[in-house]
Amino acid sequence: MLDNIILKDDSAGSIAEIIPGLGFNCHRFAAMHAGQTVEVLYAAANFTKGTERPSGSGTPILFPFPGRIRGTSLVWQGKTYPLEAGDGRGNAIHGFVHTRPWRVLEQTPTRLVGQFHAGRDDPSLLARWPSDFRITATYVLAGQTLAMNYLCENMGKVPLPCGLGTHPYFRVPLGGSDGAACLVRLPVRERWELAEMLPTGRRLPLENAGQFAAGQRFAEMKFDDAFTGLEFSSGWCRPSIHDPESGATVTVAFDSAFRECVVYTPPHREAICIEPYTCVAGAFNLDPGLDTGLRILPPGGSFTAQVEFRVS
Repeated sequence: MLDNIILKDDSAGSIAEIIPGLGFNCHRFAAMHAGQTVEVLYAAANFTKGTERPSGSGTPILFPFPGRIRGTSLVWQGKTYPLEAGDGRGNAIHGFVHTRPWRVLEQTPTRLVGQFHAGRDDPSLLARWPSDFRITATYVLAGQTLAMNYLCENMGKVPLPCGLGTHPYFRVPLGGSDGAACLVRLPVRERWELAEMLPTGRRLPLENAGQFAAGQRFAEMKFDDAFTGLEFSSGWCRPSIHDPESGATVTVAFDSAFRECVVYTPPHREAICIEPYTCVAGAFNLDPGLDTGLRILPPGGSFTAQVEFRVS
């Protein structure tokens, strides 16, 4: 059994559980709504034992690349970096940090800070990515909200190409008895064209963008798609899931550091993934002249990003 850290806001009745030894994954968040506990996140039954796929439960953190890179190597500025196939199609997927142990830096009853530094925590990665990197994640539990803050840094002496994503699995239903009836709202206007699950570089308009924004029943959704053209209000994009039986709504708010959103409906149909990415998956394989969101941090450079899960 892996170490499991529990955060509690006793006054609000909310709880979050994080496993530092498996990618600093928050695999449980529950909050009170209308007098009942709503379990927000899906996790496989044996996830805390470390026997399940790290990217298949809770809230995996994807860095320094979210989504797929074609094949098992990254070619960057004339040099080849070896990667590992992990998607069942022969492609590398989801970076390195979601499978590795993180260090806990700070802990209070409602706040937890963890960090992964490639050069310190797994020096073998220095031969597998163009520059040394560090990511620090902070979880803060307050009332019916779980806030996640990320700091991504280039710790090396050369530029760091990178992207950040989170891959949360939201339960359906949310306190009710019928997941199929849940309404999922996605404020997106475009999608990336995919070929064999990798983007071609073409952005296509969504003809039914109004329906996406108004909400679709989970029963009618089957996705593993990359969306863009996100709609922000006051600096935040706010997709949501609403359970009409329980009346509970989970809002997935993320700031403008994230410019893409992958939506995935796992075959088990017990969850939906609404995944904010700072760059489109596969950006490393696309024409550098395209606007893909790929970040290239100079030595000492950094960026921050924020995500919140809120029950109302």
